[in-house]
Order: sequence, then structure tokens, then C-alpha cells
Amino acid sequence: MSMKLAILGLLLERDMHPYEMMLVMRDRAMDRITKLQMGSLYYAVDQLAKSGQIEQVEIIRSIDRPDKTIYRITGSGKSLFEQLLLQQFRKNDAIFHPMYIALAFSRHVDPDKIAKLLEERIREAEHQVNLAYQVYEEHIPSVSRAALHLMYGKYEHSMTELKWLKRLYSDVRAHRLGDVGEPLDLNVQ
Repeated sequence: MSMKLAILGLLLERDMHPYEMMLVMRDRAMDRITKLQMGSLYYAVDQLAKSGQIEQVEIIRSIDRPDKTIYRITGSGKSLFEQLLLQQFRKNDAIFHPMYIALAFSRHVDPDKIAKLLEERIREAEHQVNLAYQVYEEHIPSVSRAALHLMYGKYEHSMTELKWLKRLYSDVRAHRLGDVGEPLDLNVQ
């Protein structure tokens, strides 16, 4: 569903071919905010075309490259887009971080092993923070405010993840995962 929503949303902006859609999605880091499997893009485009939500505008032929089929959204595609978009706004799925279940039992494992893994996670989280902010800044002149909210939201979520990982790392290094009866030090940066 996310792929169809993304395709239809991009075609509301302008007519384009699937490869161009993929480039725009990557440029806007859409593959980092939702599960967009790029291999599914062509399949989703075919499904949308078969069901009449999008239609071919033209085919650009080239001797040395594969043909490029340019698509545009149809009236029924606009209706489907609105339906899919509103469904996403209604969703309120719980977030299950991959570390949550492990964290519940982590006091039973050597803290130094966990610390080493957290160091890697922190470096990756720092990279994600920088990347998210860069994507936001680069797109200020070219995307809608709604898209900017999305991009800045990704930055803020990345910052929260980084802060959480650093606080956890501090307790791991201090061998405090098994401690009971004290609140967390929320000032750890």
C-alpha cells in the first residue's frame, strides 16, 4: 500500500516514468521513512495501470537504452490516492523497536559485549541524524511544507533515538542494567 501511495503522490506532482519515481523517492529519502521496496515499484506501477489508476502518456524510445513509459494519474487514481492517504493518517500502529525485547533481558549478558554493539548503533544513529537534517535542508526550496514536516519529523525521531542510545550506553558502561529502584539519569547526552 505504501508503494502505491508513493507512486500516486508523485504522479500528482508531474507525469513520470518508474525509474524517475525511484530516483525522486531516493532523493527525498522516502525509503528511510517507510518500507518502500524498490523492486516492488514496477510491479505496483503495472497493477495501478491495469486497474486504471494511472495511464500511459507516452513511450520514449532510445536505441541504446530501454524504452521509458511515462505515466500520469487518472481520476480513479486520485480517488485511490486520497483513500490510501487518509488510511495512513488513521493508522496508529504500535512501534516495536527491535531492541526492546532484548533490552528486557540484557542484564543477563556481558555488558561489554552490549556496549560494543551500542557503540556501532550510536555511530549509525549519528549518521542518520546528520543525513535526515541534510535531506530536510536540501529540500526546503523544492518540496511542500507537508513534505518538510515529514523530513524534519524524521530528523527529530533520529535525534530521539540517538539520545536514548547514548543514555542506554552510559548505563551499560557503568554495568547498571540490573540495578533496581533508581530513576534513569535523563540528563545524559
